[in-house]
Amino acid sequence: MQIKYRLIFLCFLLFIAGGTADSCKVSYSFTGANISPEVKTFSVYYFPNRARLVNPSLSQLFTESLREKLQRQTSLNEMAENGDLIFEGQITGYDVRPMSIQKEDMAALNRLTVSVSVKYTNNKDTEQNVERTFSAFEDFASTSSLSDVEDGLVPEIINKLTEDIFNATLANW
Repeated sequence: MQIKYRLIFLCFLLFIAGGTADSCKVSYSFTGANISPEVKTFSVYYFPNRARLVNPSLSQLFTESLREKLQRQTSLNEMAENGDLIFEGQITGYDVRPMSIQKEDMAALNRLTVSVSVKYTNNKDTEQNVERTFSAFEDFASTSSLSDVEDGLVPEIINKLTEDIFNATLANW
């Protein structure tokens, strides 16, 4: 029985010793971020609102939310410009569409969709660069007007967008 414990202990030591080699170039975190150790900083540039329907506070809310997500879920330092990682783009869509049509062509639900075009630049590894559009939505009852529910829906949509952007850029999902 002691030989079994010694073998397990020996295997454990070999596993630990093998895992301490500096050959690995990727750093993992509990948040799912997959960031190279050479990357130390990030920059998030202001995302202007270029949508046809404009929510006046959306650009500021989205930009700040993305900054806060990166600060919370990475150990990177924020720079105003020229970080190792750069997030830039624009809000391209802010649309309300009827969903779930009922009798007499009345909608039971409306859907608020926000689309953001993002250019992610990794100055340490250009193969990681991403340029794409992300969209997220929330549904609301057609008996409510957009102005009645907008303050509650927009933060939820922004949360979904920043999560998707984080996953597509830093978590490589």
